Amino acid sequence: MLHHISLGVRDLTLAGAFYDAALGALGYRRVFEDDTALGYGLHDDEDILCLKLRADASPPGPGFHLAFTAATRSAVDQFHASALTVGGSDNGAPGLRPDYGTYYYAAFLVDPDGHHIEAVTKVVA
Repeated sequence: MLHHISLGVRDLTLAGAFYDAALGALGYRRVFEDDTALGYGLHDDEDILCLKLRADASPPGPGFHLAFTAATRSAVDQFHASALTVGGSDNGAPGLRPDYGTYYYAAFLVDPDGHHIEAVTKVVA
């Protein structure tokens, strides 16, 4: 349904370090970059998430977050741990979320600009 999503960020270097760590743990990488934007995805020039430098950037309101698919529970763990070392804030440690489903394993973070993100897998082990 979605081709890509763009988020405004106030500091492209800091946001890039955060998303390099968080999304790198999930197998994504920078697929393009210039002075005002960074794109993340799987293939060159085909971004799924784009960070746009904006001096007045602010996160969407309560209830909005982006959830990224993780292949394994260890990838969720790495997503959380890696991003915390480069400016992320904990918003829910890795673990099972039985209210969301029997095998729903997720971690939640807030990026340096206040965007709420999640990594989730439903893989059993």
